[in-house]
Amino acid sequence: MAPTMGAFLVVEAKKSREEEEIRLRKRNMELERELRKSQEREEEMRKELQRAWERLRIAEEAEERLCSQLGELEAESVHQAREYNARVLSLMDQISRTHLPQSSTSSSPALFQY
Repeated sequence: MAPTMGAFLVVEAKKSREEEEIRLRKRNMELERELRKSQEREEEMRKELQRAWERLRIAEEAEERLCSQLGELEAESVHQAREYNARVLSLMDQISRTHLPQSSTSSSPALFQY
């Protein structure tokens, strides 16, 4: 091999290594940029998840309050229904006692007479 040919090959090899190094540095920069973007997206998703958890916690607390209020209202409505039923029975009893003497003398029921 001639000395110029050997020098040419050395220069070409060095040039090829430099080009490869430049290509690898560019690729490394691209990968680092993609990594930063990925980390930013991950952080944003983490924040979004935290906000979703907070909304869920608030919704669950509201659901518990509503269930408690509903239970209280159901208990109150049952109590009122029982009072109403007792009052209706009492009024029916009063009506039947007040009309009992009249019904023995009258041929038709006296329930709705005025």
